[in-house]
Amino acid sequence: MNVEHFSSAEAFLEQTQAALELHEAANSLMLGICGVLIEHPGRYRETPCLKTVTDESGPVLVALMTPPHNLVVYHHLGDLRQGAEALVESVLRDGWQVPGIMGPVETATVVADAWTEHTGRRSRLAQRLRAYELRQVAIPPPQQGRLRLATEEDLDLVAAWYYAFQDEIHGRSDEEEARRAAGIRTEARDIFLWEDGRVTSIAMQNRPTSHGISVGLVYTPPGLRGKGYATACVSELSRLLLDSGWEFCALFADLDNPTSNGIYLRIGYKPVCDFHEIRFDG
Repeated sequence: MNVEHFSSAEAFLEQTQAALELHEAANSLMLGICGVLIEHPGRYRETPCLKTVTDESGPVLVALMTPPHNLVVYHHLGDLRQGAEALVESVLRDGWQVPGIMGPVETATVVADAWTEHTGRRSRLAQRLRAYELRQVAIPPPQQGRLRLATEEDLDLVAAWYYAFQDEIHGRSDEEEARRAAGIRTEARDIFLWEDGRVTSIAMQNRPTSHGISVGLVYTPPGLRGKGYATACVSELSRLLLDSGWEFCALFADLDNPTSNGIYLRIGYKPVCDFHEIRFDG
């Protein structure tokens, strides 16, 4: 097994893009992060970790990490366990601090097991996620309410909901980072709000790839849930993105939240791959 480390997302994609785009929606996270690293490098404060493991047939494992986030992994061809051993040895040798692993279930599990074997750090399953793809919205437009871009005047609300979303999904959040991210995304015209007499829900376009774009930051405050606002917000943002020329929309949903998964299925999103987020203790 040969492990290669890349100093730029451009060089990394030259070696991996063809393999990743065989399952573009499932790999929208890794492909989209690479796009952000190329187009908006200032959004990440630390140098990324970009590695491939190859054998004579081509890429075995592809791995990306933007500290302090998880190591995202994808298995393409070849022996996964041997690839995981080679990847973990290389990451440790280079001194990277890895808080967790994110990837398709088998790949994430094998890489996390290799990490535990080499470091002694115990792992735990933090989230079970499902990647979805949408090519046509299956429900009609809502009868009332409207989707609109967030503006600078909405920044306090966007920052507060960004913080609440991160805290609810991941069990941790940073107020300063939430406000910084909210400002960047609002200025980039990525944040959309659903209004029905007042602002009731938020969603974000995120991580464009060659043919698709992701929807994320889907959040409705607890007191406004159960009224169809998230359905309206996501369906109309998805419709807007498809109408603007994207072939598909992608998103991730927590499998322990049947409500959100039910919403996405009703809108027309189709499951493409299950993921695990595995975190390491210590």
